[in-house]
Amino acid sequence: MTNHWIDPKTSHTLAVLVESVTVPLLIKHAGPVCLELDIDVSVRVPADAGRIVDVVQSLVGQALAEMSDGGDLTITACETADSVELEFADTGRDVDRRAKSRPLAVAAIGGLIDWKNCPQGGGSVTVTIPRSAASVTRRKAA
Repeated sequence: MTNHWIDPKTSHTLAVLVESVTVPLLIKHAGPVCLELDIDVSVRVPADAGRIVDVVQSLVGQALAEMSDGGDLTITACETADSVELEFADTGRDVDRRAKSRPLAVAAIGGLIDWKNCPQGGGSVTVTIPRSAASVTRRKAA
């Protein structure tokens, strides 16, 4: 990690944005959490960076709420022809026994959200962000 603060809202790389948002939340968390980040540095931020920051803060917060005594958090991303999928998997409770809220930012970028149980225990949430979200955001800003 760098020795200076990176404003995640100005990042063009999804990996840097996710790490810059997640690490401070982990530092403040009461229990020890092992973070595994698997996002290729070539993956660009797929939509408005501020909205992606909101999504990451919300879903990491939900994962940490499930792991008050600590655990493992894995954040991955993959690109498809028409979207970027961003997944948050944790070692908390099964998804049918936890509170699940859809961040407003997911709807704002036209994303889809899907919760699933992990085979090894815990749960995951995947946000599918359409590639069109970036062009729509840019047109509105112009």
